[in-house]
Amino acid sequence: MKPKVFTEKIELSDGRFITLETGKLAKQAHGSVVVKMGNAMLLCTVVSSYESSNVDFLPLTVDYREKFAAAGKYPGGFFKREARPSDAEILTMRLVDRVLRPLFPKDYHAETQVMIQLMSNDEDVMPDSLAGLAASTAIQLSDFPFECPISEVRVARLKDEFIINPSRTQLEESDIDMIVGASYDSVMMVEGEMNEISEEEMADAIKFAHDAIKIQIDAQIKLSKAVGKKEVRDYETLKSNEELEKKIHTLTYDKCYKIAKKGTSKSERSRAFSAVKEEVKDAFTEEENEEYGDLINDYHKKAEKHAIRELTLSEGVRLDGRKTDEIRPIWCEVDYLPSTHGSSIFSRGETQALATVTLGTSREANKIDMPSYEGEEKFYLHYNFPPFCTGEARPLRGTSRREIGHGNLAQRGLKGVVPNDCPYTVRVVSEVLESNGSSSMASVCAGTMALMDAGVQISRPVSGIAMGLISDGKRHAVLSDILGDEDHLGDMDFKVTGTSKGITACQMDIKIKGLSYEILVKALKQARDGRLQILDKLIETIEKPNPDVKPHSPKIITKKIPNEFIGPFIGPGGKVIQELQKETGCTIVINEDPETEEGIVEILGTAEKGIEIVLSKIDSLLFKPEKGNIYKVKVIKILDFGAVVEYLDAPGNEVLLHISEIAWERTENVNKVLKIGDLLEVKYFGIDPRTRKEKVSRKALLERPERK
Repeated sequence: MKPKVFTEKIELSDGRFITLETGKLAKQAHGSVVVKMGNAMLLCTVVSSYESSNVDFLPLTVDYREKFAAAGKYPGGFFKREARPSDAEILTMRLVDRVLRPLFPKDYHAETQVMIQLMSNDEDVMPDSLAGLAASTAIQLSDFPFECPISEVRVARLKDEFIINPSRTQLEESDIDMIVGASYDSVMMVEGEMNEISEEEMADAIKFAHDAIKIQIDAQIKLSKAVGKKEVRDYETLKSNEELEKKIHTLTYDKCYKIAKKGTSKSERSRAFSAVKEEVKDAFTEEENEEYGDLINDYHKKAEKHAIRELTLSEGVRLDGRKTDEIRPIWCEVDYLPSTHGSSIFSRGETQALATVTLGTSREANKIDMPSYEGEEKFYLHYNFPPFCTGEARPLRGTSRREIGHGNLAQRGLKGVVPNDCPYTVRVVSEVLESNGSSSMASVCAGTMALMDAGVQISRPVSGIAMGLISDGKRHAVLSDILGDEDHLGDMDFKVTGTSKGITACQMDIKIKGLSYEILVKALKQARDGRLQILDKLIETIEKPNPDVKPHSPKIITKKIPNEFIGPFIGPGGKVIQELQKETGCTIVINEDPETEEGIVEILGTAEKGIEIVLSKIDSLLFKPEKGNIYKVKVIKILDFGAVVEYLDAPGNEVLLHISEIAWERTENVNKVLKIGDLLEVKYFGIDPRTRKEKVSRKALLERPERK
């Protein structure tokens, strides 16, 4: 029986369409939808268990995968099937997860999976910008308890005009690349990179994206009504006890308020808050703790959070004693690690990052091989967050999604100031050694200094800051340089990186409804003040990039050669280039440029002499003597009919000096006139039409004897 298919169309401002379709695929899932744009098709399915998990959180898994078959490609590697997700896929998962998770009820603890798959690719459509729309639509078609529909769009700006969901070609010409996630009433998530734009320009871009999102939400609602909205499932909710809540508030609030007001260190606060928690538990019998254990914990956390928030709103005082706009003490150092190509330490309060820079050739570029995009990054940043940085001992499970996300944010904040003509592939690694608030922004600051220490000629230094917001609807406090605890108890967590000129990257998670754009701009401007204050500390440590790379760092020289000479330079089986690398200690990489019919040779080495030998080899290969010019040569071989000479300016380039061109007098024996190693001058006559070989002459430079 042919399935009944329901569709809904969304028209974008430039005449393109997005189509939502349900009823044809994956009908055993609790909700499924196909989102189409051009030839791009995403299938999203959602499933949630009808039994609650034995955990106190929502076990939500958001998975995004791009199938290679969608683009008519084979997966790389030995096993020809999709394996672990790429970094780009993980970043898309995070973008969707961050918007969906807060909209599930806090007491909904059923195992839930959201799976989004790219089934058909279109080179003019970036599928990650459709993932949030697909996820929300599938949930709207399910019976999940979910607060309201959302969507996500990418916003770019070309020639002062905003565009929704641009193509990759358009994005390359844009000065803004930002993903915005929102409900109909509120912006919930913002992440992206910018070319040093102002706070007002960023707010305008968010507004434009939000208007487009509202249209997509309307389409979801229409589709859901057409299909027939399912009744929300019943699930086991947490019990409430008003009398118990009041008792715990009385036991907790004042004590936590006093602890918060003392402005102590993280470890001291943790011990003091833990002591209050134990006192609360001791106020109940063993039977009561067993019966109301979860509620006691929840009400205690609620009272503690209320006390800390009220202290900030009423007195402008924070957990560590700072004012709302105050930055923690900062100290910095560069050139800490003697063997790296560049290094720095950035410490701010109880957060510390150690950054290193490594310089390499294009061979070290980060290759990107995805169904929707193939390319490479010549600048990239890796972020490591070991357990000891928060005083924990836990198993190491490989690179986490959080590490990938934080590293990507720091990379986006810095990459815009690395010059396009930088000859190196540049890898920055941030090792987080201590963490209590925004280690990703510490990575940006440490990365900036390490780049300058390495001699990378960045256009301007970049600093980063993490901001928070506490609001009760009437009062609000914007917090500069937030602590880890303030991240959890606040209503907005946003990180902003930028130069003295403007914003280069941002990441926001907004937890309250109806945040006004006035408050948003105010928060961004307070962030700018904090960024500039931190920037001053960086500049005090290292004012500008070092003029050259370090003596032990590799120097890179690029040289262009015609494609026809690449083969001879490499040699049969790579013999010539391998021997040259062994002789000089240099790394030599050759990239062909089909557009210019030239090859670009990258020579990377620490010894100037080795680089000079390679350059000399290239010059020798490219050497073409000009007719009529005089050249110095060296005799390298004696023959019966002449001598083989080598151009001094182009070692390896040889030519025959015929016996008849050695002298005006008849030369009977070449050995009596020339010896191996002799230096002399010859004149170049080009190709001899009789022999079709190059002709040089020594006698042409000698005075012709008079005839007798």
